[in-house]
Amino acid sequence: MATTATVLRGQHSAEKVLPRAVSQSVPRPTTIARYLLVFTLMAAPTAFGAVQTWAWASLAVIAAVLLVLWAMGCAQNQAVSIRWSALYVPAVLYLLLGAVQFGRHLTLDPFATREALIKLLTSFVILFLVVQLWADASARMWKRLGMAVAIYALSMALFAIVQYFTSYGLIYWNIAAQGGDAFGPYVNHNNYAGLMEMLIPICLCFALYRSLKDSDQMLLIFGVCGAIASLLLSGSRGGMIAVAAEIAILGVIIWRRNKDRGNFRKWKIIGLVSAAGLAVALFAVTPNSGWQRLASIAGVVQTPDVTMENRLTVSRDALAALHDYRWFGTGLGTFDTVFPQYQTFPTDLAWTHAHNDYVEALTETGIVGGLIILSGLLLFAWLVIRNLRARNNDLQWWIQLGAALGCCGLLIHSFADFNLHIPANMAWFAACAGLAIAPAARSGSKQDVVAPVKSRRQA
Repeated sequence: MATTATVLRGQHSAEKVLPRAVSQSVPRPTTIARYLLVFTLMAAPTAFGAVQTWAWASLAVIAAVLLVLWAMGCAQNQAVSIRWSALYVPAVLYLLLGAVQFGRHLTLDPFATREALIKLLTSFVILFLVVQLWADASARMWKRLGMAVAIYALSMALFAIVQYFTSYGLIYWNIAAQGGDAFGPYVNHNNYAGLMEMLIPICLCFALYRSLKDSDQMLLIFGVCGAIASLLLSGSRGGMIAVAAEIAILGVIIWRRNKDRGNFRKWKIIGLVSAAGLAVALFAVTPNSGWQRLASIAGVVQTPDVTMENRLTVSRDALAALHDYRWFGTGLGTFDTVFPQYQTFPTDLAWTHAHNDYVEALTETGIVGGLIILSGLLLFAWLVIRNLRARNNDLQWWIQLGAALGCCGLLIHSFADFNLHIPANMAWFAACAGLAIAPAARSGSKQDVVAPVKSRRQA
């Protein structure tokens, strides 16, 4: 008998189609895929952000292995259950645009476009797998995920802080970074800040949920403070602005949902005291270089780092390429090759990226790519709002809120940096986006696509 796919439309239809074992037990390949995916996300930043060829290629291979493990789990359950999301549409369209550029020779650098396509495909697979693997995850699995991210963020922050004060600018106390802007395992301190922008909201939301349930979870709060301290010590101005925006949005959301509750006053006092204590402790140990970078946000002092004026000039020159390649751009990954032809200012710096992910994407994919990106961002915002409104204040809601805020922070930072071109950060962004839009467990909504797998005897 041929296998057919059935789209579920009723709340109870999923229970009729799926075997009973699916809702009661999790296949071993699915469990392995979950843990391997989390381990891979945590390991990727330690390899300098996975920017080297062996690192991002390994990330792509592991993503393929994870896809096979997910398929094996579906086969063991005798049902292929695919959680559909409308966000897949713009993601696939963007991949198809890059494939057309490469296949139809519309790119000015085929090798760079091929590399960019592999990285984008890896990120899309991670997005897909996160939605599939966590859509039906139990509350215990969500708790383990939140705790793992909290421990990882604290460990990364402590490592970065200790290295900052003891390594004299070396990565892992041994490797010299060009430019002297290294922080943590990243060559560029702004890329480290990009990672923390995604981890901090998840840790903060998880800590708030656990503190509401259990008053002895102060270790989680300490972890959040350590992560924020490491970001501020990195001196990333975009990171500071992004985290400030994340905390402000989180504060507004909590205020709107708790303004009529008696414990709101208590949380407001605790939050103010914690923020003041963190600020005092941080500013007491901040070296002169950190103060200079803080002051450079308002233009009080000048630093040898790339300034906002430089970024605006590069963006203006890069967008000039749209006059010649209006609809489909110059090709994915071609900024490094094409920009020198449109550069109008003398400099000793090698501009491998535009320091603005939106400008770089627009020059590489043209108006068509820009429309796809815009539609994807609007769709993502709508899916997140709808998903959060449909749920109560359970653990999954808090972690999904943190993941959504992490994406928001990185998107804000992307106006002044190129975090979405760092494979490790892009993988984390895809994972956070998948967590934010993952439907509730056993929702049985019409977004579920199930194809029952028949055995040979049944066929």
